[in-house]
Amino acid sequence: MSAGLLALLDDVAALAKAAATSLDDVTGVAARASGKAVGVVIDDTAVTPQYVARIAPKRELPVIAKIARGSIINKAGILVVALLLNYFLPAALTPILMVGGTYLCFEGAEKIWGQIFHHQTGAVDNTPTSTNAAEEEKRIVRGATRTDLILSTEIMVVALNEVRTQSLATQIGALIVVAILITALVYGVVALLVKMDDVGLALSRTHHKVSQVIGLMLIRLMPAVLKILSTVGVAAMLWVGGHLFFSGLAELGMPLIFGFMQACGHAVASTLPVAGAAGAWLTETLLAMLLGLGLGTMVTVTVWGISALVKRIRRKNRPEEL
Repeated sequence: MSAGLLALLDDVAALAKAAATSLDDVTGVAARASGKAVGVVIDDTAVTPQYVARIAPKRELPVIAKIARGSIINKAGILVVALLLNYFLPAALTPILMVGGTYLCFEGAEKIWGQIFHHQTGAVDNTPTSTNAAEEEKRIVRGATRTDLILSTEIMVVALNEVRTQSLATQIGALIVVAILITALVYGVVALLVKMDDVGLALSRTHHKVSQVIGLMLIRLMPAVLKILSTVGVAAMLWVGGHLFFSGLAELGMPLIFGFMQACGHAVASTLPVAGAAGAWLTETLLAMLLGLGLGTMVTVTVWGISALVKRIRRKNRPEEL
């Protein structure tokens, strides 16, 4: 009896040790994968605040919560699809990311040219179009979730690339940890940013002079900060989209453009012995943004042309229908 009990305790201890080792593996792999996706996290954080820039302050946090929920759903779906594709058709991941990159370039370029030519854009546009607040919130959440789908795809694929040599259980565990941590980080920061003016208002109403000064500074600065973030968000769409598309071309055997970007980055790095890495990153980012703008402009012109043609045909056929 005692020998059997000792054997059982040994088995339990072995299982506990194996579980702890597996947990350590998942945690370590998730940490490495999250580190690789930090650049996309910055982009996602910069893009999102523009969606809630014009809604009622009391609805900002609920809308952000809805977008975060949509982001989790996006990542869950992407996780399943990415694992299946990685197992059965790994070559499909690159073209999928290229399509997503093209869409991001289109969103960014359409936003820019729409403002210049006063064209009503269909991409990142949270200008009220209805008196129904609930409908407007749904439209904003749909737009933000759609953009998040592209960024979440990149995050999960980048993370998957870091864990693809691990066991399936470790891959799943690490990707779940990455999805939860990054979503909490991105939308936690976004919520903090968009509510900072309310924090400033509360501080300005206290009886402490230092708090009042800080509060007034926050109130005055946050609109400018959010406007800057909105601009950074558009730039982020272009540089992330451009990088996705042209790095994808390189992976598909057409490395000329992406190789040129990297060569320019290396050239700048060699001339800056102190901040070479930062200079190389900035150079490649600017080139990716400019190339992304060019790609997005071509798509925007095509979409606008097709849209104008469809409207003209509808107007032409309307009298006949009546």
